[in-house]
Amino acid sequence: MKLQRYQEMDLEIRKRFVEEKKKDPQKFEKRLNLSWSIWMFGIESLEQSLERVNSAGLDYVELKGDNYTRDMRSDPEKTLSLLNAASMKASGVIGIFAPSNDLSSSDPYVRQNAVDYVRNQVEFAHSVGGNYFIVVPSAVGRPNSIDSSEFYRSTSALRTCGADFERKGVKAAIEPIRSAEVSLIHSVEDVKRYIDAVDHPAITHINGDIYHMLTEEHHIGEAIIACASRLVNLHIADTNRNAVGKGMMDIDSVIMASYIVGMNEDGRFLTFEPLGPYPDPYVLANEPCRVEVMDELVHNSVNYFKEREEIVRELS
Repeated sequence: MKLQRYQEMDLEIRKRFVEEKKKDPQKFEKRLNLSWSIWMFGIESLEQSLERVNSAGLDYVELKGDNYTRDMRSDPEKTLSLLNAASMKASGVIGIFAPSNDLSSSDPYVRQNAVDYVRNQVEFAHSVGGNYFIVVPSAVGRPNSIDSSEFYRSTSALRTCGADFERKGVKAAIEPIRSAEVSLIHSVEDVKRYIDAVDHPAITHINGDIYHMLTEEHHIGEAIIACASRLVNLHIADTNRNAVGKGMMDIDSVIMASYIVGMNEDGRFLTFEPLGPYPDPYVLANEPCRVEVMDELVHNSVNYFKEREEIVRELS
């Protein structure tokens, strides 16, 4: 029986993975760098979040960008102290972009708030040793466009933050998000066009998300490969946005594509973010943590992913 097109693409990725591994086995020796985006745990102490992730065998966490003002913020010194006490490190910081800090807003005061927000998070990421800060070009939870100038306003606003990323040595990771959640930048091609329009040497990287790729790309593995060296972080969840292994995601192709583009290099991460199918996932950030649910979610995700990674690494 003739293979379906996605199966043919799966086989092409597998073929390339095996060929490149034979050609340069040293490139594939190191395993993928795994992290967990802990903002989804909602309201609980950082100590509890770190303990949960660490007990699952992970060394990195993606921190929530909640440094809003001088008074409404996380203490970077305390955060770093807790990370060190748990023998953990920050992979990066995820931006929380709501209508009040929307880079694409038609209100200049809101855009200024977004710029100030980005600068605060870049400072925080630098202080805690994070490698990247995730930028969403428009507000999450607002899928309808304000007008036809969103793209111009967003790129112009983010460009003003370029010197901050450059000075602090933090990578700006722009994230494409499915059209059901945001009005701007849904695909890898979209994000490349956005980065070109920002036109700043410190704003060149991509934060991918395989759940968003599921609806916005032709093939998830090919989309990862299309990001190439620009991909600094990749969010991981299954097709139902549950724990990996609880849906129909071809996680083997994701793993192979990640190795092909070098996601096992230092400073590049695969970060678990199984949020559930919310049109506005930020609701999780403001709810009390469902401890038993999250404990199970973390361990199921990590164990299944590591099992599949070992299977993939044995391919020849």
